[in-house]
Amino acid sequence: GAMAAPRSFSAAEVRARCAQGACLVRCRRRLYDLSGFVRLHPGGEQLLRRRAGTDVSAALDGPPHRHSANARRWLEQYYVGEMEPGEEQVSPAAPGRPGHPEPVDEKAGDAAAQTPARMDPRCKTVDVEKDLVDWQKPLLWQVGYLGEKYDEWVHQPVDRPIRLFHSDFLEFLSKTAWYVVFMVWAPVVLYLSWVSYTSLAQGNTRLFSSFTTEYSIPVHKYYFPFIFLLGMFLWSLLEYLIHRFVFHMKPPASNYYLITLHFLLHGQHHKSPFDSSRLVFPPVPASLVIGFFYGILQLLLPEVLGLSVFVGGLCGYVVYDMMHYYLHYGSPKKGTYLYGLKAYHVKHHFEHQKSGFGISTRFWDHPFRTLIPEETFEKED
Repeated sequence: GAMAAPRSFSAAEVRARCAQGACLVRCRRRLYDLSGFVRLHPGGEQLLRRRAGTDVSAALDGPPHRHSANARRWLEQYYVGEMEPGEEQVSPAAPGRPGHPEPVDEKAGDAAAQTPARMDPRCKTVDVEKDLVDWQKPLLWQVGYLGEKYDEWVHQPVDRPIRLFHSDFLEFLSKTAWYVVFMVWAPVVLYLSWVSYTSLAQGNTRLFSSFTTEYSIPVHKYYFPFIFLLGMFLWSLLEYLIHRFVFHMKPPASNYYLITLHFLLHGQHHKSPFDSSRLVFPPVPASLVIGFFYGILQLLLPEVLGLSVFVGGLCGYVVYDMMHYYLHYGSPKKGTYLYGLKAYHVKHHFEHQKSGFGISTRFWDHPFRTLIPEETFEKED
């Protein structure tokens, strides 16, 4: 349909809204309402709140961070209207700093008045009407038809919930609140830890006993925490490998089923990274994968040893899923380990989709050479 003329806002109105707690920012004359986004912002909520009412067009280029084309496209989703001509220079005083009116270039002001919305050419906004899929219908059976356009489409994130299935029952099974993962698996971890420890305490677990009885090594119950930690360490490697080689396999453009599978496993999370019901793994499919790895460990190691490694790995998985949810939805304090991880993971979503595969730790990105580089800014003369 025809676009309605953008609503125009006076500086006084913007100031009033910000005073009521809204977080409005602008890029030149385009005005954005970030109130719903501030908690999710990787740079931290305070950073954005301090800029409420001001022009952020220069800040988007950093330092500290040069925002990606995806981030600029993301911003367009919160567009609410235009500043009234001539009012761009009025910025409300940020707390603790007197407001500095920015000098207004008259010619630029006139040019802005003639072009209703000067838009950064990098920001093709996500237009739901013109998108490649129909958002009114379930997405899972549509994405396979995108063919070679799928890869680019799926890596242009949007802030809207996804419906995968026609069936309400399947749809229900595909969504999971974060605490469900904890409620289902934490008791399993506790129970199996107790089983492992008490079995080891009986003192008849030995390593290498299948090859040789003379040189087999007894496994003491006090080894349990170390075997458990080994399991957690192995999980962190598995987390990296699954994320990189399964979740980020690039499906062949001609294969409808592989594209559909990719979207089901991970593409949906890249398309809508802040859909809170799709951030952790649903327990029903998870139990199949977990059962598979349990079987492998039972084949490789004597019973209790396999179980002890397994329970450490399962604990690692629970920690990972809780952390992954927090990296999307939490506001970690600036300078903390989680603050750095959140910025790192959001860069994986918005800009560096072919690197940064570690989620609960960056450890494995080092040996596998997939570390997202630190940003550097040239000193300006």
